[in-house]
Amino acid sequence: MEDDFNTILDRLTAQTDELTVIPIFGMGGIGKTTLARKVYDDSSICSRFDKHAWVTISEEYNERQMLLEVVSSITGSNQEMSDDQLMEIVHRGLKGWRFLIVIDDIWSTKAWDQIQRIFPNDDNKSRILLTTRLKYVADYVSCPDFPPHCKSFLTLDDSWNLFTGKLFKKEVCPPLLVEIGKHIVQQCQGLPLSVIVVAGLVGKMDPTYDNWQKVEENLKSFFGTVSERCQSILTLSYNYLPQYLKACFLYVGGFPEDIEINVSKLIRLWIAEEFVRGRSNKRLEVVAEEYLQELIDRSLMLAGTHGDNGMMKTCKIHDLLRQLCLREAHTQNVVHVMNANVPISLEAIDDQRRLIVQFDLQEKQFYRTRHSSGITSITRTFISTPSYFPKRNLSIVSQLKLLKVLDVFSIEYDFSCVIPQLVHLRYVAAKIEETLSLAKLRNLQTIIFESFLGTKLKHPVDIWTTTEIRHVDIRSPLYISNPVEAENNSSGEHPLFLNNLQTLTLHLSPFAVEIIRRTPNLKELRILHEAKHSDGLAILDSLSLLEKLEKLHLEAQQTVNPIMIFSGDIFLPNLKELTLSSTYIPWEAINLLANLPNLEVLDYSAFDGTDWRLNEDVVFRKLKLLLLHRCRDLQKWEAGSDNFPMLEKLMMFWLDKLEEIPESIGDIMTLKLIQIEYCSFGVETSAEKIKQEQQSLGNYELQVQITPMLSHVWQQQQQDQQVRQLQQTLLQSERALIAAECFIRHSDKWS
Repeated sequence: MEDDFNTILDRLTAQTDELTVIPIFGMGGIGKTTLARKVYDDSSICSRFDKHAWVTISEEYNERQMLLEVVSSITGSNQEMSDDQLMEIVHRGLKGWRFLIVIDDIWSTKAWDQIQRIFPNDDNKSRILLTTRLKYVADYVSCPDFPPHCKSFLTLDDSWNLFTGKLFKKEVCPPLLVEIGKHIVQQCQGLPLSVIVVAGLVGKMDPTYDNWQKVEENLKSFFGTVSERCQSILTLSYNYLPQYLKACFLYVGGFPEDIEINVSKLIRLWIAEEFVRGRSNKRLEVVAEEYLQELIDRSLMLAGTHGDNGMMKTCKIHDLLRQLCLREAHTQNVVHVMNANVPISLEAIDDQRRLIVQFDLQEKQFYRTRHSSGITSITRTFISTPSYFPKRNLSIVSQLKLLKVLDVFSIEYDFSCVIPQLVHLRYVAAKIEETLSLAKLRNLQTIIFESFLGTKLKHPVDIWTTTEIRHVDIRSPLYISNPVEAENNSSGEHPLFLNNLQTLTLHLSPFAVEIIRRTPNLKELRILHEAKHSDGLAILDSLSLLEKLEKLHLEAQQTVNPIMIFSGDIFLPNLKELTLSSTYIPWEAINLLANLPNLEVLDYSAFDGTDWRLNEDVVFRKLKLLLLHRCRDLQKWEAGSDNFPMLEKLMMFWLDKLEEIPESIGDIMTLKLIQIEYCSFGVETSAEKIKQEQQSLGNYELQVQITPMLSHVWQQQQQDQQVRQLQQTLLQSERALIAAECFIRHSDKWS
């Protein structure tokens, strides 16, 4: 899409001072979002604009969600505020800065009218790049000097290059398949989505002429417009899926449109739904990851963001493929997404196996159930993503006796009395207020609990009878009960162990040491510990039992003064990712972490001391990412390239006293990125110097990204807020003074 790219690039960099809207329009699957993303990520565009934000609108426009996305991109925060406050933060966060905002997939002029008023026009060459399927929307938002850009279809040659690139990467297509392959590509009529989905389809077949000919014959049988043919191609690709992937794929359609789907959550839901089958002694989570990757390889799903360790954090699905999911899922009764216009009762849902509610429900959308007590609903899954659900109608959940999946985490309602009745549950995410018994819930695999409305009452949750449990996230003031007491109260003679537990969050837990000792197969552990407790070293010692641990997050909640609760003497043979926050470990102790043989990601903050010196014998042999942030006392850092031989990313945030980055860091052969945010001028200067020196040596691959100290948006917001409060106080005083003067005048006149 080189021509399209250059056209948009020219418009974004034009010399027009006023805020300009640049619309891209075209049919679904033609590559509007891909084009916008390609421009948005271009290095020249990144350096041209001070502020960047990407917002996805989608057909079901949610103004608040849009505002939260912009606020998160502009300020890095995601606080609970009213819509008016969010608008004000966005406006002030952009005021005076040259910004680029991408508004992806907008469907109505009304949505544009609501969103456009928050963007200031400071005549500083700011731009808004917008994508839509609808030409009338593109015409409505466009500026006279920049008419809407119609995204073009691919030429046959470009389609062929996309097809073979997807299939063979840098290899050449076998000569025997070239002619039949071009016939296949021709049937896609230049629509990129059709091309890559067909490529994903044939990529899973043996590359023989007969197999490709069968695909071509199928494609030739499709008639209608380009859009209709595209739908037929997507259906064909779905039909070719192996049976074990079909339910997994259709299930994804239950997530809201255009959302970044959390991979961990998706995998846990797939497992709870029993879509994932064991495969050659692999953990179910690993098999599920393979399922997801296979769907991505077939171009039926898209990889989203990746974590610091390179693992996929989110995934996405194209809205045309999501529509296919919804149609097929409804036909096969895999998932039923409730329509906002259809009233809800037990009669309306009792024949739906899996029910998903994606909108705020009102009282009028319910009608009284006439169900006799002798009939049991077949519903196995109830997922509700809105924040509001009429409380008197939540009794409907307790009547779904066969539920395996209950996700009502977004609803502010106490489910303490409901959960113990649902004895078939495998996955539960909910708010609770009272102590509840899980003794009968023997099949539980995932528990996510949070206290209802932030209650301060501390309640234990007894998980020690749930032997199938795989993932536990119980947040303070709730806590996991004492396993020693559970053992004493149990009828069994053996100690209670949770051998299947994979991930665990201990949030201010009073029994952390005993819990860790009884969960020997953990892969991921997150601990938030109160510094006033004296068992910090005991917790550290207990970690040595977790030989399979791959990811560890330790955070200390400081009460009065910083207290060093952890030393750096940790040995975990399989640990790949370590996050240390507010632990106040001295820099000398941090050097001991080099003894972790497989450590790839080290993220730490709030360390104790002004100097960090790394001797030659301190070598982080496999470390790929080093993140330093909020180490406010750090002034000097002495290190060489030999200390980090495999480092790929160096990220430094909020280091306002550090003098510079060690010059020899630039000599690390594997280094690809230095990212600096809100650090001292010396750090910024040394990063630029490293880049220049590397370029002089012919290394143009090293990227340096700097967000300067001057862009502390929150400081400006605080100052602006203080000014507004002062103005408001003065205005109120002035009004009071005027009222007093009027009263005095009237009193004098009366006298």
